Parts: sequence; C-alpha cells; structure tokens
Amino acid sequence: MMKQVKIKLPLRMFAFIFGLLLSISAFAQQNTVKGNVKDASGEPVMGATITANGKTIGITDMDGNFVVNAAPGTELTITYLGMSPKKVTASANMSITMNNDEKMLNEVVVIGYGVAKKNDLTGSVTAIKPDEKNHGLVTNAQDMIQGKIAGVSVVSSTGEPGAGAFIRIRGGSSLNASNDPLIVIDGLAMDNQGVKGLSNPLSMVNPNDIESFTVLKDASATAIYGSRGSNGVIIITTKKGRAGTAPQVSYNGNVSASIVKKYMDVLNGDEYRSLVGKLYGTSSSRYALLGNANTDWQKEIYRTAISSDHNVTVQGGLKNLPYRFSIGYTGQDGILKTSNFQRTTASVNLSPSLLDDHLKFNVNGKFMYAKNRYAQTDAIGNAISFDPTQPITSTDPKFERFNGYWQWTQNAPATFDKSWPYSKIALASSNPVSQLKANDDRSRAHDYMGNVEIDYQIHGFEDLRLHMNFSGDWSNGKKEQHIEPWSPTNFYYGYHKYDTENKYNLNYTAYLQYYKDFLKNQHFDIMGGYEWRHEKYWGDYNDYGIHPAGADAGKHYNDQKSEWKSEHYLVSFYGRLNYSALDRYMLTATFRTDGSSRFAKGHKWGYFPSVALGWKINEEAFMKDVKEISELKLRLGWGMTGQQEGIGDYQYFATYQQPTDTQALYPAAGDGYQYIPEPYNPDLKWETTITYNAGIDFALAKNILSGSIDVYHRKTKDLLMSAPVAAMSNFGNRVTKNVGSLENTGVEGSLTVRPIRTADWQWEITGNATYNKNKVVKLAGDGQPIGYGDIGLGRGSTAMCHQEGQPIGAFWVYQQVYGEDGKPLQGVVVDRDANGVIDDNDRYYYKSSIAPWLLGLSSRLQYKNWDLGFSLRASVGNYVFNKNKMGYRSPEFIGSGSGFMSNTTPYANKVNFKLSDKTYDALTDYFVENASFLKCDNITLGYSFENLFKGAKYKGISGRVYATASNVFTLTKYDGLDPEVSAAKPDGSKPDVAGGIDNIIYPRPLSLLLGVSLNF
Repeated sequence: MMKQVKIKLPLRMFAFIFGLLLSISAFAQQNTVKGNVKDASGEPVMGATITANGKTIGITDMDGNFVVNAAPGTELTITYLGMSPKKVTASANMSITMNNDEKMLNEVVVIGYGVAKKNDLTGSVTAIKPDEKNHGLVTNAQDMIQGKIAGVSVVSSTGEPGAGAFIRIRGGSSLNASNDPLIVIDGLAMDNQGVKGLSNPLSMVNPNDIESFTVLKDASATAIYGSRGSNGVIIITTKKGRAGTAPQVSYNGNVSASIVKKYMDVLNGDEYRSLVGKLYGTSSSRYALLGNANTDWQKEIYRTAISSDHNVTVQGGLKNLPYRFSIGYTGQDGILKTSNFQRTTASVNLSPSLLDDHLKFNVNGKFMYAKNRYAQTDAIGNAISFDPTQPITSTDPKFERFNGYWQWTQNAPATFDKSWPYSKIALASSNPVSQLKANDDRSRAHDYMGNVEIDYQIHGFEDLRLHMNFSGDWSNGKKEQHIEPWSPTNFYYGYHKYDTENKYNLNYTAYLQYYKDFLKNQHFDIMGGYEWRHEKYWGDYNDYGIHPAGADAGKHYNDQKSEWKSEHYLVSFYGRLNYSALDRYMLTATFRTDGSSRFAKGHKWGYFPSVALGWKINEEAFMKDVKEISELKLRLGWGMTGQQEGIGDYQYFATYQQPTDTQALYPAAGDGYQYIPEPYNPDLKWETTITYNAGIDFALAKNILSGSIDVYHRKTKDLLMSAPVAAMSNFGNRVTKNVGSLENTGVEGSLTVRPIRTADWQWEITGNATYNKNKVVKLAGDGQPIGYGDIGLGRGSTAMCHQEGQPIGAFWVYQQVYGEDGKPLQGVVVDRDANGVIDDNDRYYYKSSIAPWLLGLSSRLQYKNWDLGFSLRASVGNYVFNKNKMGYRSPEFIGSGSGFMSNTTPYANKVNFKLSDKTYDALTDYFVENASFLKCDNITLGYSFENLFKGAKYKGISGRVYATASNVFTLTKYDGLDPEVSAAKPDGSKPDVAGGIDNIIYPRPLSLLLGVSLNF
C-alpha cells in the first residue's frame, strides 16, 4: 500500500497571524485624511510616499489609496521614483494625479507575490493586456497569447474543440519531467494537470474575465516561485470592479463556422481501381475485392461546425465595495463529426475595504462546468486508408452484424455466438463512418476555484503591510465510453468504461512587506513570507464488455476495476529585497527554500536564490538632454530554480500495486493476488536550473518606437527522467532518475512601432523574435542514447533520441542514398561505420523537431470607428518525421494478401518502393522534412459605436461589431497536412519531450466568426 508523506502547516503560524490581525483595534483619528493617487492614465500608483513637514506619514496601497493623520490645510508631498513630486493641500477625500514623461513607464505590473512599476523591473518580465480588437477565435486563455510574447511558444495540441496547448518558455528546461510553465490565476498556482475529461487547466477560466497576463521568464523573476519556476511563470489576473462607479452591464458574444482547410491527397475510386488493375490484373482475386462506389471517406467524416460563445458581465462599485459578476457559455462543435465541447462559467469578485482603507479584501470565486463528447479519432486515419470503391452502407445480410455498415469481413471465430457468423478482419481498416457512429465517449467536469486575499496596512506604521492569501481549487471529472457491439473495433462484446478523478489543491501564503524612502532619493522594500500547499487526487476505473446474445446476453465480460489515491505537500519560505538609488540604480534579491514530500530525507529541501541589477541609463546626467530617448534601461540577472513536477508522488520509496490482469496473476497469496512492487529510487533529488540574463529596454521618439532585447543562458543539472535500469535490479526496466544536464542559450527581442498617431488614424505594429539553441550536455551512466518517438515498425523503430552533444528533439535516422534521377534508392543507406553491416551504428543525428527561430507579428490600424488587425506567426528551422509519407512509400501496400485492400496516395507511385521488412527502408532522413512555416492566425475587421438608442434620460449603448477569420493560411514546404505537429503522443497523452512525428492529428480548421460587444 502507498505510504503518505506529509509536511504539515504549523498551527502556531495560523494562530500568530490571525491573532495579529484580530488584535488590531480600529481607532478613529481626529485629523484623518484619505485620498487616492493615480497616474496620468488613471492607473493606481502603489508605493507612493506621503510626507508632511519632511516626515513620512504614509504610503499608498496596491489600489493607490492612503489614509494619513494630518490637519486640514497641511501641505503634503507625494513622491514616487520615476514620477514628478506632487505637492497638495490636505483635505477630505483627495484625488491626486501624478505626471511623468511617458505613461508606459508607469504601468503597474503583477509579479510574484506583489506588483511593481514596469520601469522598476530588473528581471525579464513581459506584461500584456489581451487585445480586445485583434484576436481570432478564443476558446481558452492560451489563444490570447499565441505569437504575442517573445520567448513563448504556444502550440495547440489538435484542432479538437476545447483542446489544450503545449506552452514553452525559452525552450523548456527538462527532458521528461514537466516542461509546462507555472500558471498562477489570481494568486493560486495551478497544478497543470487539469481534471478527467478536461486536460487543459486553462479551460477553467473564462477568457473574457482576464484582465492581464504577466510572463516571468528569467530566474531573477521566477526564483520567488522556487521549485515551480524553472519553466517560467504565467500570471493571470482577472477583472474586478472599481469603487464609486455606477453599475454597468456588458454582453460579448459571437457565432462561428469552422471548415476543413485541407484533405490528405489519396486516390479516388476510379484511380484506385485503375492502380489495382495495373498492379495485379483485372482478373486477379484482389481486383475482385473492389466495389463499384466512389466514396470520399474524408468528406464523409468531416462537417462544417457551428459554434457560439456568450458572456454577460455586471460590474460597478459601492462606496467601499467594488464588485464584478460574470457568466459565460461556450458551445463548440468540432469539424470531425460527433465531437463537441460545452462549457459554462461563472465568476464573482468583491473587493471591500475597511478600517479607513487600511484593511482590504479581494475575494474571487470561479465555477466551471464542462461537457465533452470525443470523436473516435482513429477514424481520421481510416478515412485515408479505407478502400474508396466501397459504399458506406450495404443491404447485404452479412453486414447486419455491423448495423448495415460495410466492413472487411471474415468468418467469425468459434467463440462467437452462432447468430454472429461474421467478424471484421483484424488488420483491415475500419469503416470510419461506423467508427464515429458506434462510439459514444463523453466526459463531465466541474471545477470550483476561489481565493480570499487580505491586505492590512498597519495603523500607525503605514510603511508595513501584512498580506495573506487563502486559495483552493476543487475539481472532479468523469469520462465514460460506450462502444456498440456492432462497432468494427469490437469484435463481439462491445465496450464500456468509466474513469473518474477527484482532486483538490489548497494553498495558503502570508507575507509581511515593508516600504521605506530615505535621503530623498533612496528607496527599499523588503518582503518575507511563508507558503503551504497540499494537492490530493483520487479516483477509480472500470471497464468491461457485455455479451450481446445467447445465454449470457447482458452479462459483463472481463470486468476490471481499480481505485487509486495520491497526494503531495510543499512547504516554502521566501523573501525579496528591492532597493533603488538616485532614481536610476536598482537591485533585486530573492531567496526561496522549498520542502517537498516527493523526495527522501536529505533531499527534501531545495534552495533557490537570485539577484538582479537595473540601471536607468537615460536618467544619468549625460543623457538628460537627449530628448529622443525616453527610456533606456540595462538589466542583469542570475538565479536558480528547481523542478519536481512530472515525476509522480511516490518515486523515492517502495510502493506496491495490486494487479488487475486476471489472466496473468503475480504469484498467488491468499485470494490469488499479491501486490506487485513498483520501481523506485531513494536517491532522487531536485532538478535545478541556473539562468543568466542580460537585457535592455528602450523607448524612443516619444514612444513611437519601444521594445526590449534579452540574451540568456540556462543550464539544467540533475535532469529528472524515466531511464532504463539493469534487468531485475529494481522491479522494472525503467525508473525515474537524475540523468544529466542540458543547456539553452538564446536571444529574444520585441519591438512596437506606432508610425501613425493622429486624431483619426492610429497604427500600431508589434513584433517579436526568439532564437533558442539547446543541447543535451550529459547523460548519466555510460551516456548511451535514449530513444523515443516510435513510428510503429516494431522493436527499435524510434526515430528520435537523446544523446550527449545533440539538441533536444534530434532525429536518429539512416542516411538515404539517391539515384541519378534524384529518387531515393530502396534499401540503400550509407554504411557510416564502413563495416559492411547496416545496424544502429549507422544511424546519425539529423536536424531537430524544435524550431530555433520563433517569430510573431501583429498589426492594428484604426480609422475613426473602424479597426483592421491581423496576427502572423512563424517557426523557422523545425523538422518533422513524415510518418504519413513513410506509411505510403509503396503502392504494393494496398494489397495485404489477407483478404482486404487499403487506399494509397499519388506519392506512392512516385517513390515506388517494394514491400520489405527492413526497418531502415522507412527509418531514413528522406522522411525528415523541413516544417518551417508562416501562419496567419487571424484577420479582424471591426466597427465601434457609442450612444446607440440614446435618449433624454438614457446614455445609450456603446459597443463594437466585428468579423474575424482564424487560422487563415499557412505557407510551408512541408508535404503533410499541417507542419505544426502536435507534441501529443498517438494516445493523446503528453510527450516525453517534444513533437516531431506526424501521425495524423485532428486537423486545425479555418474558422469564420461574427461577434458583437455591447455596454449598457
């Protein structure tokens, strides 16, 4: 049985913090002055210092509010580094606006455990607000940042409705521990595992509720998250109401149609009959198998899919209670028939303030209910390979067994009931239409997410504040699949399965933060905190067949059940120091230590420091007169982060599982079962990444041109990976180990140009570029290559490999030899070791599936009320193993000799390989193709309006109508359907490292959308 390992939260910590909070008396001050400080754009200024008679008497909170003890008429001075000092006369309920040369330098950015001014950042941090006017079809949050941020790669896993995405920041840091960035939603760190039936954790938040994204990329920014920051951090902040504003009701909705962009080029019925006659003769037994139809199987399984999205929001603010409520519904049909995704979301945000604005709460609650119906995606491959001369259905009595759908049949095995005389030929393709019809695969998932933030500015000591966050995520999901007995994939019994998963993720954090300005131009703030986290998962599984006829009709067949539980704990202590001098020199230092229940004693704790420096060069005396430069800042950073995700919860001590296979029992004990020992490794320790970063931020010509450039180097050591072990040494042939190290080196840049800024015309162009080079530096043990990327040809047919000195995602193939006509010669590859024998020693490392260059470009042009935008995205230098082309390399594959026929492509006649059992016929660099591409993600045309239906007592309706095309075009030399190959394995699970094998995914459609936004 599995042992539970816990790191408990000290109850004394709770008692101390609550005691501190509850013991504070709310006392009235005779000369209380309240006010709010904002910048020229209306954004609150957090951390501004209020002085009177040369003495600091207060500091603004995160919303720019302050409460100080000063007599009416007293002259107050409000200061903030980077802004001009503001002198005001004390009065009741003051509203103060501070000015600066450029608005962009003063934006408040959410960072780890707090906020900061953009101009004061020392780490590599990118903050964006979703572009409300230039986006395509948005179902999940990742759709809003695809191609928008330098160093961030977002690849949708498939075109399936509600599908997730593979997000990589600066190439990832691991081999097959997690490479997913940490997602933090309103202070709650997500677990990146989703729930059963909803694998994408970002589906849990409605995109319309998102206020901003902040991406932390280098270790000086992410080290505050310690063991979870190695792959970068994406902080999502949702919208909230504003105090003192009238209620506002908003509606956002759209309807879209999605269509298949491209079909696989296969032979039609007439072409197929001609080829079979040419190869085998029209009087052959194989030709006699053909039918008279002309069925385009691909068009039979796809459809035009109609989808819609609707969201209603109510927001406003009472005197001390800003509020926001929203509800949304997404209904998305997939282009593959029977697939469908539906999601209902609701959210509430309350931000009350008490005790003269010293005590503030931020309460968030989110609910999500999702329903999925999954199509049988094997039908995609079968639609390509199924004989196009056969009909969809037939009245022939032998097809009654298959509900009238045409199938390749044979005499049924003796074990079948006599009423079922025929069965499908096991190796033959299945009728793809019947596959879809016979499969009923559905899921339901609920998610409840919430947090309560408490921020208290200590009375009488306003420079000190206490911040606490209680957050949790509760999810449950159930996936049920029913396959009819007449399905071609079930020879007799049908199939029934359900799989449930329940989980919760509880998180508590508390920190104290102290701000101080001194000597007029010196500022520091210091923060120290504690965090506790507990994640628990449990579920069960059951699958069985049902006898369809005879004496046992309705009874279960081969019933299998199992239950499981898992959990882990994380305890952390962290701190950060920010210091700035003379408004131009900045220092940030952080430290975090994490204790994880996933490691043994002696390895539980990881230590993660970082330090960063910033220099505002444009604030130096020698730059003061250079008016063309409004920002020029140099950043240098170093830090360490850790990794413990993706390795399971019980890898360091012996665990035991009860076997479920009743046909292959482990040596019996008592009831016939004995628990089987699982592989384990007591020496597991943290995977650690060290990052160096240098960057420069700039803004020129009054912000007509602005951007940043970063150069970085990351080295990960003690890589966590499932690696082979010696036979019989650890109850298995693979175990999680610390296997070596890898490096990522790169440069990234972003640039925004505003060439036109007039009263009627505005044009903004934003571009980003990333170059990342990675390689495996060391593998533990003897450094033998670790193969992966199976292409389905049996033992040893892995097309990719990890090897020292090679990049991640490298292909490991034979070198093809070509004839004088430029065509590949079958069975002729280079004998690289010149020993006269072709074996694995003749394979070499050729290209990589991971693109070294990623590019993004967005443009938005506005003329009065009209706007036109588009987004482009490019990947340069990535390669793909075209398994589809490999599978159709010989026209002879159409005739199996087993009583069935398979379709092929025109390509097969061009290559014209013969049937062969030599693996190196297929495992060559000929099938590794350049998959660089340029994609147009969206084009949007919109019109904004206001005061619609305006009356004497009614302000009217404002809003926008727009039309969008998503996934518009792809420019590439790649021969397959889509060069952007998903990183998913054929079974839909996450990959070891990266994509690179084109195995026919659910296609990404072209979508046409009409939408409207209304504000009442």
